[in-house]
Amino acid sequence: MRLTHPDGTTVHLAYCTNVHAAEDLDGVLAQLARYGEPVRERLGADRIGLGLWLAAPVVTALAADGSALDLLRKELDLRGLEVVTLNAFPYAGFHAPTVKKAVYRPDWTERPRLDHTLACARVLARLLPPDAARGSVSTLPLAWREPRSPERDDLARRHLGLLAEGLAAVAADTGRTVRVGFEPEPGCLIETTGQAVSRLADADHAWLGVCVDTCHLAVAFEEPGPALTRLAAALPVVKTQASCAVHADRPADPRARAALAAFTERRFLHQTRETAPGGPLAADDLPEALAGALPGDGAWRVHYHVPVQRDLSPPLRSTRPELEAALGTLLGGPAALTDHVEVETYTWPVLPDAPDGGGLVEGIAGELAWTRDTLTALGLTMENTR
Repeated sequence: MRLTHPDGTTVHLAYCTNVHAAEDLDGVLAQLARYGEPVRERLGADRIGLGLWLAAPVVTALAADGSALDLLRKELDLRGLEVVTLNAFPYAGFHAPTVKKAVYRPDWTERPRLDHTLACARVLARLLPPDAARGSVSTLPLAWREPRSPERDDLARRHLGLLAEGLAAVAADTGRTVRVGFEPEPGCLIETTGQAVSRLADADHAWLGVCVDTCHLAVAFEEPGPALTRLAAALPVVKTQASCAVHADRPADPRARAALAAFTERRFLHQTRETAPGGPLAADDLPEALAGALPGDGAWRVHYHVPVQRDLSPPLRSTRPELEAALGTLLGGPAALTDHVEVETYTWPVLPDAPDGGGLVEGIAGELAWTRDTLTALGLTMENTR
């Protein structure tokens, strides 16, 4: 879906397909038919956006085979779907039985991460609608925080320089601009918006910026208004992922602990933070927090993406108020501070009440409808995409 900000900026709204398991092109094409088109039909829209997740083998095949890329573009158009953004954070195997910290490999100290991201940019340049101003690719925040060394930091800086050069070459070759946004995430080298400003200060901002994930922002207990205002003044917000975390005001309460325990699962990492006078206390995963890694004296927030339109049952709540505040800061002012918004609830399959296929279509459509309505309440208007 496309909306227009009062300043004239076209804002693209999509949902991220990393919620679906697909490690080859046939799987990607199948998900367009099983989910993408039915979501569009349920919304009654002529065209909706997808934030495609393409596993590394798929990207490699598409970058090398023009006919395969033509087939993907044809299927997207046939089903009323368009792509202006790719999620290149997960490299492959994102729906393996156990992912956890493997999602951060390869990281930006490793050449395969650079090669994969540039291949994503080349593929996206071919998929972009003719009238799209630019494309975006989101990626991990350099690396998990450890191991850390000057040598690894130097490798990451060198790869970011090569990334900017490669994106400039893509633009020269295709006439299309694709930018990359690094996504702050708890536990990583770039964990907060402040760290993003510091770590990316010397990056080429014509090509490199930030992807704001509002779940991660909330887990870090950052105040959306001040944090995002400072961030946007320093770096381009290449992309925004609309997402909500799990919040517990009193995690030591037995009812809260029982409710939180329902969210423990083996596939994804659920970093947990607790408010404290000196700054948030950290546990790398929810089971560790529940086992005593966090004292439970302050409120907890858990990196567990929950559907943006859903209320959680007390004593838990979602961080939807923080999401609303973030969207208000980014898109409620006189100028649009971002133009790509991607709903990213990749955890639908592992929710305590995980839906079946039909329920997933309904759930994703509900998330897009909620986000659309929130943006129009901020003064954006829907564009006609016929």
